[in-house]
Amino acid sequence: MDQLYPIVATIQTLPQRGNARIPTTRRGPDMKLLHIDSSALGANSVTRELTAAVAARWQDDLPGLRVEHLDLDADPIPHLTGRSLAKDDPAETERSERILQQFLQADVIVIGAPMYNFGIPSTLKAWIDRVAIAGKTFRYTADGPEGLAKGKKAIVASGRGGLHSGQPSDFQETYLRHVLGFIGVTDVEFVRAEGVSYSPQHRADALAAAHAAIPRPQRLAA
Repeated sequence: MDQLYPIVATIQTLPQRGNARIPTTRRGPDMKLLHIDSSALGANSVTRELTAAVAARWQDDLPGLRVEHLDLDADPIPHLTGRSLAKDDPAETERSERILQQFLQADVIVIGAPMYNFGIPSTLKAWIDRVAIAGKTFRYTADGPEGLAKGKKAIVASGRGGLHSGQPSDFQETYLRHVLGFIGVTDVEFVRAEGVSYSPQHRADALAAAHAAIPRPQRLAA
């Protein structure tokens, strides 16, 4: 079940070089972070550990930030079918619209994306299928496709059992960067823990490096 954690406060923010860039048009309780988990490993998941750390750090730095959590393993979104496209199920159609609006209203998207068989979990792909919609988050023009979900920041917590950075086997991060950019989300940062299946020490080292790489917003000095 989706959870909403409102905390009331007022903040001022400004993009800064070397820090995460965040929208400056929203303030305090109006700014929203969408926290998405897709790992099936529960408490053993490195991506769940990292997304929780990202969300916590941003809440610490931006006390008025509202965080909404979407757990795609505990509450999976149905995969698209002919019935989905025909809108034969009113409940599914209503949920699809709610998921789209949840994405559109978020300023920051934190995505937990483990690598499953060189790609992303099918549950995460099901979410993407509900937010990558022609006329809503992208459109085709005479000059080519244009993303409509602009002005958002995405932080992807990427987990890999092996080492795939810069390799042909990486269909996970390359896909996510492309599809997010296609719908207009071009400010994307990856927090990566890979090689976690090699040994307990590899896992500990990879997680420590990933935690150290978590971007944080920069407050506007008074």
